[in-house]
Parts: sequence; structure tokens; C-alpha cells
Amino acid sequence: MACPGPQPEPGAGPARPRTAGPAYDTASDATAVVAGNGTVVGWTQSAQDLLGYRAPEVVGRSGGALLAMAEDPVRVAGIAERCRAGVGWRGIADVRRRDGGRIELDLRVSASFHMDGRECFLVSGRERRPERIVGQSVLDAFLAGSPIGMAVLGPDLRYVWMNDTLERFSGVPREHRVGRTLGEVLPGLEADSIETLMRGVLDTGIPVIDYEYLGWTWADPRRERAFSTSYLPLTDGDGRVTGLCYMVLDVTDRWNAQQRLALVNDAGASIGSTLDVMRTAQELADFAVPRFADLVLVDLLEPVVSPDDPGTWPTGVGLSGPELARTATTPASDSRRPRMRRAGMRSVHEGCPEAVSRIGEPVDFLPPPHGLRFLAEGEPVLIPVLDPDDHAWAADQPARAASIRAHGLHSLICVPMRARDTVLGLTTFIRSDTPAPFEPDDVLPAREMVARAAVCVDNARRYTQEHTSALTLQRSLLPHTLPGGTALDVASAYLPADAKDGVGGDWFDVIPLSGARVALVVGDVVGHGIGAAATMGRLRTAVHTLADMDLPPDELLAHLDDLVVRLSDEEPGGDGHGGPPVLGATCLYAVYDPVTQSCTMARAGHPPPVVVAPDGRVSFPELPAGPPLGLGTMPFETARTTLPEGSLIGLYTDGLIEGRDRDAELGMARLGGALAQRGLSLDALCARVVEQLVPVPQPDDVALLLARTHELSPDHVASWEIPTDPAAVAGARAEAARQLSDWDLEELAMTTELIVSELVTNAVRHATGPIRLRLLRQSVLTCEVSDTSSTSPRLRHARTTDEGGRGLFLVAQLTRRWGTRYTPDGKIIWTEQEIPAG
Repeated sequence: MACPGPQPEPGAGPARPRTAGPAYDTASDATAVVAGNGTVVGWTQSAQDLLGYRAPEVVGRSGGALLAMAEDPVRVAGIAERCRAGVGWRGIADVRRRDGGRIELDLRVSASFHMDGRECFLVSGRERRPERIVGQSVLDAFLAGSPIGMAVLGPDLRYVWMNDTLERFSGVPREHRVGRTLGEVLPGLEADSIETLMRGVLDTGIPVIDYEYLGWTWADPRRERAFSTSYLPLTDGDGRVTGLCYMVLDVTDRWNAQQRLALVNDAGASIGSTLDVMRTAQELADFAVPRFADLVLVDLLEPVVSPDDPGTWPTGVGLSGPELARTATTPASDSRRPRMRRAGMRSVHEGCPEAVSRIGEPVDFLPPPHGLRFLAEGEPVLIPVLDPDDHAWAADQPARAASIRAHGLHSLICVPMRARDTVLGLTTFIRSDTPAPFEPDDVLPAREMVARAAVCVDNARRYTQEHTSALTLQRSLLPHTLPGGTALDVASAYLPADAKDGVGGDWFDVIPLSGARVALVVGDVVGHGIGAAATMGRLRTAVHTLADMDLPPDELLAHLDDLVVRLSDEEPGGDGHGGPPVLGATCLYAVYDPVTQSCTMARAGHPPPVVVAPDGRVSFPELPAGPPLGLGTMPFETARTTLPEGSLIGLYTDGLIEGRDRDAELGMARLGGALAQRGLSLDALCARVVEQLVPVPQPDDVALLLARTHELSPDHVASWEIPTDPAAVAGARAEAARQLSDWDLEELAMTTELIVSELVTNAVRHATGPIRLRLLRQSVLTCEVSDTSSTSPRLRHARTTDEGGRGLFLVAQLTRRWGTRYTPDGKIIWTEQEIPAG
């Protein structure tokens, strides 16, 4: 037998079905309605299942025929009198089954009520088993004091009977329910869904078991409660449904536990979708409103909000819990306010008018009277009832006290945010519109939500720190300036891969060489991340070192290939016996000579350069591909091409041309068309090309190096053939002095004559002809002496008794730099001097 349960107050939403079953299965009890003269007027399916009689066999007949015991008119009269007095009766009776067997029942008779103008009693029972035997006092109090609310409704869904438990649940007196429908008892209730369900039971005769809904009751109008109900039809002798009985059980505690568990589980799936500190904080606030609170504030320590700028709070060492706790060991330090910033907030009201601070603004809120130590070691703080007139709030937090008063904030939970022994900040949950205050049971889900968010915030903080470090490393390894000198105008672009680490191994470089020449380099290390960036840095340093030796491009790549092989052997997994290399890279090295306008190139598995002639023709010079660096199996070859004045040469990595379709040839065609654009500066053209070819992030790094060539005109070059005669040294000095006078560089005449004298003398004395002297005037003054010998002079420190050996030492002191480079016909000794300003 089931009874109507507590209902929502006016304005509450419609009943919502739940899934879990009730704690007591009283819906299976055999139930019947017996008239005052002992005639059975109602019979349920559960009674038929227990005793075997169908409703037509029982309804309309005396209920005494079912008893398997001697009749006792005095006892029956006493029971009827007791029930008419509204007390009800419980007892034990032997009942005859339809198959002739006997069964002992725990029998319960309700207080009398009227249905269809007749006095009736609700009689229910269940088979008596040893485990169900309880004290008589408990059985006597079952109907009146049962934790299950019970009621009987007529065919018009008007109440005809209810027990004390239902009255206590709902807060509506019995006399206000009997004779009225559910909608009449609670006129503001949207009871259509429940009454529709009950009419379905009346129409079909099929009971509904374990229907759960949420609602507010007059007995406790501030709290939403959950109820589980069952609805059973009452039938007459003809099988017609003549009424309805229902029972209801308050399952609020179980439902709240399920909701809290679901809240914590859903928090793990909803918070931490990105590796961004501020976004993660906002996700916590968005998730908890309005599901758990009406206002959520997430405040993070400044070093957490800006992990790349750790700041100095509180000690400049870190944010570990023990260190933070040590800063708050004295009353003075404990009263300090933490430097935090508002990282996330959400309110049920648009614009969060209750909040004193906005997103990104500094905050110093701690719940009074707690101090700094609360963040490091404190447990969550529950304030069930906020009192803005409390001295702690009024004196310590006047602005927040005013907001509490103005917006009706009435309950609060503050949870310190900590993860991995690191203090991150504070999360505050507040209720205003929700009338129910926070309870002690709400602290645990609040703690769990914040704990899960704290791990995500800490992960985001650590990722940001590592990512910033990786980008800083990448930027430090790439060139900050591109010194093209007077030979080249240079522009570059670099885009890291759209990968987790955000850094990679692509690099480019412009290296000034002797004789006004400039080297252009572009390379690509296999892989991404800090490991690839570190390898790139090592290779870039090696290229600089080898370039200073003025090696031809093919020899430079051969030395670089040997270096990559050694690095591969040093890596974990390198066997040092010809096994597959752990590291790999591609590289293109080109040297442009503005005097001859020639460009010498070699590549190691890298895409060929692109050249745009002054007339706009686009070409990709054919040069041997060469193996990627790290194989150490094949030699490299050099190719030479001429770049007239105003030519554009582009060096790039495969990430620029492959794109999403991975078609390199199509990408090269697109690159050539983009570089053929006119009317743009070199920097603007570089940016435009990358934007056109890489409109969205790519899975590989992208590097582009553009250079526009210039010719070193003949009036900036002077050259003389020098006889292999010691007497020719004086003539060489005189020719150099006259040329400097023509170039208005008389200030450099004395040092240049000394340099020419020393270099020509060494060539005449130690080498063979022909000997040539050349002066180049550009950003520096270059002096070159070439001969056919492959022996390079060596700088040494002469002793006081030595008659020679001081010439090159003087040359090194008088020049900015000097060196030797080898040619197919011999060598060139060169020096550079700074040209005076003006």
C-alpha cells in the first residue's frame, strides 16, 4: 500500500523521476479494503499473488471466509472499535490459501475511513517468517509511525485516508488533505505529471513502483528533498479499479550522496580541458555554478597566474607548502595578505555583481579571522550563516561585508587550493539565491572539486613554465640579427610546430665570411621539443665554427655529417657500430660572393633553394641532393649558380612546402608563385609568403630565409699582380696607399701598408707565384694576398733574441680579424680593418 508523499511548494518544478529503489519493499504486501460489515470491497494483485484468490472470487464476500481459525466476534468487535477510534490494529492471523494450504500473516488494519459512502478499513499483511518476527509494539506502531508515508485515494484522486508519517513529511494536516486532490492541497504545485501517473494506474490497473521525484515541502520549505513512491490500484469483485493507494519514502540522504558523488565525478571530466591556468580556474567556476553554489570565486597566487614571472612572494624561493607555512610562524607574518589575482568567477547573476574584484585584478581575500597560514595548512572553512555585521567581516573585509548585505549572500565555503605540496590559491563557494545553506556534508565535494582543479592548475603552471623555457631556449639558439652586410638584404620567419612542446629543430643563419662573402644556412633536425632544439643549437654552433674555417660547402657538410654521427652514437640507443642513427638532420649551405655574383651551394637531404631573377622568373637550381646528415655513407657535391644584382634567393624547411596535403612539388610551386609578388619590402614579402602557405598551424616547424643580392661594384675592388721578387714589396705598398687615397681612407694608409708589406713578403719568401693583392672596400676594408702554396702561416710569439716571427703578431694587433682560406689553386691570407666613421 502506498501513500502520497511530500510535494514541491508553489513555484517548484515538475516532479522528476529518479532511478534508485526505496529502502522498504512494502509494495509487495497483500492489501485489501474491507467494509465495516466485513465484506471485501477491494483486492490487490499482491493479495492475489500471496493467497491465490482472484478479485472476483473475493470481492463482495465476507472476509471471515479467508480465516483458517475459529471466529471470535468479541475480538473482531474490539478491533473494529479500535480502528474507528483512529488507532489501527496489528496482529497475527492464520489465513487459508486458495489451494487449501494455510499461511500465517502479520496482519495490519488501518483506522477507518469512508469510500463511496461506506465505512472501510485498509487491511494488509505479509507472510510471517522467523526473520520478520518483531515485537508487538513495533507492529502496532507500523501504520501510524512507519517511516513510509501511506495514503488511499478514491477514483477521483481525492484523499480518503493517510497515515501520520505522510502528514509529517508534507507538513499539511490530515484534515486539509482528506476529500481533496493533490492539486487542491497544494494549489501552486505543478502536479500534472504526478496526477497523470496516478490516472494511468487507475486506467490500466498496472502498479508503478519506485517512482522518484524532487520537491519542496511545507514542513521544510528551504530544502529540496527526494522521495521514492509506489502506486497500487484497488479493485472490486468485477475487477474494476475503485481506488488507489500509494506509499512514499524520503530518500533525500541517499539522493544527496549520489548527487555529491556525481558532482565530483563530473568535475574531473569538465575541469582541465586546456593547459592554461586562467582557463582552468574559470572552468572550475563555470562547473560549480549553479550546480553547487550561486557564486564561485577562484583566486590564484600571482606566481601561479604568471609562472614565467615567479616574483618574490613570499620568500622568492618557491610556493611549497612548508616554506609558505614557515613565513607565517609569527603573528605578524600570519596576518600578512597573500598577493593573489582573480583567475575565475561565475555567478547566477549576469556580470557577477556580488564580486568585489574582477578577473585579473589583485585580491587579498582570506576568510576572517584566518591569516596566511590558512593557505598552506588550513582545512576548508564552512560558514553556514554569513553575518555581515560580525566584527571580523565589518572591520577586516568592509567591502565584502557590504556586498554580503546588498546581495543576500548567506552561506560560504572557502577551500585552499594546493597540489603536490604547492600552494596555488583559494576557491570560495557562496550561496545567495539558493535558500538552503551549506552543510558539513557539502565540504567534502567542495574539497574534491578544488583538489581536482588544483592538479589541473598545477599541471598548467608547470607546462607553461616548461613551455616558456623551451621557447626561450629556441629563441636563444636562433640568430637575433642577420648580418647580410652590403652583399645581401635579409629577412626571415620562423613558426614552431603545432605540437605539444611548441619548439623544434628548424634553424637558419647568415654568417659573414672573408672577402665580402656571406654564407646562408638553413637546417631541420628530426623531431620536436627541447631535445630537437638542443641538437639544433649544437649543429648551429658547429656550422659557425666550420664556416670560420672558410671551408667549401661540400667539405663543411661532410664535417657536419661526422658530428651528427658522433652525436647519434652518444645518444641512448646508438650502438656506435653502424646501427641506425638516433639523431638526423637536413641542411643546405650556400656562399654568395658579391664580387663575382656567384653562389656556391651544397645540400644534405634538404629541399633546393628557390631563386627569383630580377625579371621575375622563378627557378629551383638543380644541385645534388646529398644524403641527410647522420648517415655518414655518401659524399656531398657542390653546385654553382650566378645571382645577378637584385636576385632573390630563398632557403626554407619542408614544413613550408608540404603543408596538410604533404605534396612537396605542389608546395614548391606555391612558394615560387608567392615569392614572385612585386611591390613589397623583403620583410613584408617574407611574412606574406608564410601567411599564404601556412594559413593554419602545421604539424612541422616552418623556417624561411630570404636574401636579395647586391653586387660589389668594381670601384670598390682593387687588384694587382705581384712579381715573386722581394723588391716588389715596396711597389705593392705604394699601390695600396694610392688606392686608399682614392677611397678617402688615408687614415688607414699606415696600417694597411704594414699589413701589405708583411703579407706580400711572406708570400714572396715562402710561396710560389703567381701572387695577387686585392683590396675590398665595403663595411670593412679587406686586404687579401693569394698565392699557390697550401701552407698556411702560423702566428707565434717570438723570443727577444729572435730576428723574425713578429710580423703576423703585428698584423693580428692592427686588424679586427684575419685568417686563411684555401682555394683550388692555393690559399688566400686575408685581414679586415674597421673603416672610420664618416
